[in-house]
Amino acid sequence: MSENLNQDYNASNIQALEGLEAVQKRPGMYIGSTDEKGLHHLVWEVIDNSIDEHLAGHCDTIDVKVFSDNSVSVTDNGRGIPIEMHEKLQKSALEVVMTVLHAGGKFDKDTYKVSGGLHGVGISVVNALSKSLTARVSRNGNIYQQTYVKGIPQTQVEIVGTSERTGTEIIFTPDDAIFETSDYNIDTLVQRFKELSFLNKGLTINLTDERNVLKNGEFKKYEFHSKGGLMEFVKYLDEGRASISHDPIYIIGSKEGVEVEVAVNYNSGYKENIYSFVNNIRTNDGGTHVQGFRRALSREFKKYGDQNGFFKKIKMEIAGEDYREGMTAVVSVKVPEPQFKGQTKGELGNSEITAIVSQIAGDHLAIFLEENPKISKIIIDKIILAATARNAARKARELVQRKNILTSGGLPGKLSDCSSRDASISELYLVEGDSAGGTAKQGRDRVFQAILPLRGKILNVEKALEHKIYENEEIKTMFLALGVSIEEIDGEKILNILKLRYHKVIIMTDADVDGSHIATLILTFFFRYMKELIENGHIYIANPPLYQLKKGNQTPVYCWSDKQRDEMILQMGGSIDDKSVKVQRYKGLGEMNAEQLWETTMNPETRTLKRVTINDALEADRVFSMLMGDEVPPRRAFIEENAAYANVDI
Repeated sequence: MSENLNQDYNASNIQALEGLEAVQKRPGMYIGSTDEKGLHHLVWEVIDNSIDEHLAGHCDTIDVKVFSDNSVSVTDNGRGIPIEMHEKLQKSALEVVMTVLHAGGKFDKDTYKVSGGLHGVGISVVNALSKSLTARVSRNGNIYQQTYVKGIPQTQVEIVGTSERTGTEIIFTPDDAIFETSDYNIDTLVQRFKELSFLNKGLTINLTDERNVLKNGEFKKYEFHSKGGLMEFVKYLDEGRASISHDPIYIIGSKEGVEVEVAVNYNSGYKENIYSFVNNIRTNDGGTHVQGFRRALSREFKKYGDQNGFFKKIKMEIAGEDYREGMTAVVSVKVPEPQFKGQTKGELGNSEITAIVSQIAGDHLAIFLEENPKISKIIIDKIILAATARNAARKARELVQRKNILTSGGLPGKLSDCSSRDASISELYLVEGDSAGGTAKQGRDRVFQAILPLRGKILNVEKALEHKIYENEEIKTMFLALGVSIEEIDGEKILNILKLRYHKVIIMTDADVDGSHIATLILTFFFRYMKELIENGHIYIANPPLYQLKKGNQTPVYCWSDKQRDEMILQMGGSIDDKSVKVQRYKGLGEMNAEQLWETTMNPETRTLKRVTINDALEADRVFSMLMGDEVPPRRAFIEENAAYANVDI
C-alpha cells in the first residue's frame, strides 16, 4: 500500500455531497462525459422537458438559440413550470425543479402520461453544470424569473413582466471549468432536432445560430417540422437507396397505455437497418420493442409465404435475418413507465412491451400482405434471395477464415509485417497502390509499422451481395492481415476482434479525388462489416501534406491547406504572386520520398492522425448509403452542399 495514504479513517473522512454538489463532483454519472457529447447532452435535457409538454398536448413550438458565447436558450409554448409554493419544501416549485435532484412532474402520471426524462434529474443537472442559468416562466399572465450561478439561486422567484402566453424559457451557459469544450456543433444540433421533428409530427423546432452571420446580416436559421412523421423519417433514411414500393408500410396502435408507431421500407440493398426510440429517446441497443417487431415480421411473412406456397422450392431454412435484409425501419413506442438498462437508456427492458408490439405490428403486417399482393411477392422473392445469398456467404466466409493466420500460419504475400507481436503498439497502414506502398515500406519503422498495399479501388460493399465481399481479393487480404473473424451467435453475426493484430489501422491514400473515393470505399467496408473496430477506436486516417514550400537553402516547410500555404509563403518572405518560394503540390503519396513520407505522415512524433468515430450511427448509415448507394440525385446534392469542406483538384 502507498505510504502517502491517510492512515486515519473516521467520521471526518465521510463526505456527504448536498444538493447539486454531487453532480458537479461526478458529472459523468449524470450526462455520460464532459466532452463534446456531454456538452450537447445539456441541450437534450432541456429540450426533453419541452418535448414532454408536446407529448402531453400543451406545446407545438420550441425555439432554440445558440449565442456567440455558446450560451443556449430553449423556449417553448407549453404550460410553464409551476411557480407556486411547494408545500413540503416551502419554496417555489420552480426553484425545487431547478435545484433538487429527482424533483419534477415526470413522477406524476396525471401530469405526464409519458416522458423522456423519467429520472427527474434533467433540468437540475443542467443548472448544476452551468456557469449561469436563467429560468423564465410565462404563466398566470405574468413572467416569473429566477437566476442561478453554478446551481445556486441568486434571487428569489420574481415577477419581471406580464405576458398573455404561457411557456418556459431556459438560458444557460455551460461551465467551462467542467467541460473540455464549450463549442456547440451545429450539425449535431441540426440532426437531433430533425430527428425529433420526425418523431413528433406537428411539432415545430426553430434553431438560430447567432455565431453564423450571413451576408445579409441575419443569423443562420433552421426550421424543423414534419407532417408525415415516421413515414417521412424512413424515406429520409432511405433516400440513397432504391425503394421497392412507393410508400413505406405504416403501423400504428395502442394497448395497455403503450403507443406503438412503426414505419417500414424495403429497398434494393442488403443490410438491415432498424432504428428504435422510446419516448423520443433513441435506444441504440434496441430492446423489447425491437424484439416484438422482429418477431411479428418473421411470423407474418413466414405465414404468408407458407400459405401461398412461395417457400415450397426452398431447400434451406429461412432465418429471421432473411426477412429483414434490405429493410429500413423506425420503431417508436411511448411507454408510461419505461425501464431502461443502464443510465444511458440504450436498451428498453420492459418485458411486456415485446408482446404488445408483436401483436400490433403483426395485425398491421398481415393486412398489408393481403392487400398488396404484388409488392408482397417482390418482398418474398427478396427474402428467398437473401436466404440463398446467406448460405453462399457463410461458405465464402468460412473459406476466408480457414486461411486465417492463426489457423494456417499464412499471411498475405503483399503484407510487409512489423516485427512486434504486441498488438497494442502495432500499426497497419492500408496504402493506396503498390508505388506508395513501396515508399511507405522504405520509410516506416519496421518494429511496429506494417504496410498493406491495396491495388486499385476495393469493392463497393454497399451494392454487393455478402458472398461477393468475401470473394474480393483486397477484402480477403484485409481479413487475413487483421486476424479478425465473423462468427454467428444466436443467429447474429458478430465480429470477433480478440485476435486483432494491430490496434491502429491507418488508411493512407492520395490527397486527391481518387484517394478520397478509395478512403470512402474502405470506410464503408469497415462501417458495414467491422463496425466494432471503429467503435473501439482502432480506425484512423493518415493526413499527408498537400504542399512543400522551399526558399533557397532554407529547410522545406510542409502545409496541409491552401490557407496555411498562403500564410507560410508570407512568413518565408515571399508573396503569393512571385515564385521566390518554390511550391510543390503533392497529388500522390508516391511523389514524396521515403524520408519525406516518414517525416510528414508516419512519424508518431510529428504526424497528425484523424481517428474515425461514429457520433451518430443513424446519420452515418444514411450518409454511407447516399454516397455509395444506387440513387444519384441525393449523392449529387450532398456533394454540392459539402464541396466547400473538401480538397478537390479539378
